[in-house]
Amino acid sequence: MPKLVLFDIDGTLVLTGGAGLRAMTRACDEIIGHADALDGIPVAGRTDWIILHDTLARLGRDLDRDLFDQLRGRYVEYLRQEILQPGKGFNGTLPGVPDLVQSLHERDDVYLGLLTGNFEAGARIKLERFDLWRYFRCGAYGDDAPDRNALVPVAVERAAACGIPAVPPQDVIVIGDTPHDIACAHAAGAVPVGVATGSYTTDELRACGAAVVFDTLGDTVRVIEVLAR
Repeated sequence: MPKLVLFDIDGTLVLTGGAGLRAMTRACDEIIGHADALDGIPVAGRTDWIILHDTLARLGRDLDRDLFDQLRGRYVEYLRQEILQPGKGFNGTLPGVPDLVQSLHERDDVYLGLLTGNFEAGARIKLERFDLWRYFRCGAYGDDAPDRNALVPVAVERAAACGIPAVPPQDVIVIGDTPHDIACAHAAGAVPVGVATGSYTTDELRACGAAVVFDTLGDTVRVIEVLAR
């Protein structure tokens, strides 16, 4: 049976030296006047939408549609600048990612998509920076819902709209580096696959219910064998 493989971005495919956090901080500083608005707000594995919601809630403000659009627009503008900076920490594609994505792209029994908390425009900026965007025909993004658990059905619908044959939940694979990735797969009856290239260990991802956990995606042959099963 064909598989629909949905990749998370940050900590799974790439890391960007903190470009997203810097861009979001700049947007919040400019639009709502708080340079430290994101301090203490958890971000790993969460949608940009819910990050902004929680940030505004802590400041006693509502994230209405107009404010949401302003913050998203300014964030994207700043991300285009910040993505070009080295930042702090690792900045680049994670081990094995280019070879794995290329190999999966060449198969006729696998369809690639994205499932990410990034806004769609932000996802594109990050992946184009590392020449990965071209591999993904569809996806579900942080613009689509605040709750990541709602995103797998969105990705499946988008895949169908792109002409990808219908894939039952058990043949949808979600690959990510956080418990949120694992949870959203379970919520939709999909297969959760963890990779410990973000801020969680293999043991932590297994404890969250990942069906399979990799240290990295560096062993292309083994990863493809596992996904094909």
